[in-house]
Amino acid sequence: MSDFLISLAVASALGFLSGLGTGGGSLLIMWLTLVQGMDPRQARSVNLLFFLPGAILATFLRRREGVPFRKIFPAILAGSLAAALFSLLRVDTALLQKLFGALLLFAGARELLYRPRGKK
Repeated sequence: MSDFLISLAVASALGFLSGLGTGGGSLLIMWLTLVQGMDPRQARSVNLLFFLPGAILATFLRRREGVPFRKIFPAILAGSLAAALFSLLRVDTALLQKLFGALLLFAGARELLYRPRGKK
C-alpha cells in the first residue's frame, strides 16, 4: 500500500475517532512525529489545521440538531481567543502540557461524575 493511502486511512480513522470525542488530535500528533518523522512543532500545526473542517462541520450539525448558537458561540469565542493568546505569548511547552493534562483530568472527572439535571 502506498504512503498516501496509508496516511489517508489513518487520517480517516483519526477523524472518525475525533468525531466520537476520543482525542484523535493526540493520536494524530503521535502518528506524525513517531511514524512520519515530522518535527513536533510542525505536527502541532498540522493537527490544528486537520481539525478545523471537522469543528466547523460539527458546529453546523449541532445547530441543525437544535443546539442554539448562543450556547455554541461562547466556546468558539473562548477557544479562538485562548489559541490566539497562547500562540502570541509563545508559552513554554512544558507549561502547556501540564495545563492540558489538568484539563483532561477535569474533563474526565466531570464525565465520571456527570448526572443529568433532575436525576439523583
